[in-house]
Amino acid sequence: QVQLVESGGGLVQAGGSLRLSCIASVRTFNTMGWFRQAPGEGREFVAAISWGGSRTYGDSVKDRFTISRDSGKDTVYLESNSVKPEDTAVYYCAADPSGSYYQASCWHTWGRGTQVTVSA
Repeated sequence: QVQLVESGGGLVQAGGSLRLSCIASVRTFNTMGWFRQAPGEGREFVAAISWGGSRTYGDSVKDRFTISRDSGKDTVYLESNSVKPEDTAVYYCAADPSGSYYQASCWHTWGRGTQVTVSA
């Protein structure tokens, strides 16, 4: 059963805005986050948010992306007002980490991903 469902991907112009959503459909999780994977690359950590609202960002998106969470704690958002062509990737929602946020192998629950394409 898919526990995380992403939405909001699509085609965006460089410098434009992006808003991705991820709903935890079965239960809530203490920590949720986002990774992305470009063609031919491994999964890159984007951002994470804890139950208490503490945020962690990957170096490539720091100061450009914002992660947030709704009051019911079952939906997490990823937003940007200044996307770049290098942000093009499949974006994955993840939850339930057991170690370093930066390592995809430490996250145990994944969504199926949503494609984001940024045109120059």
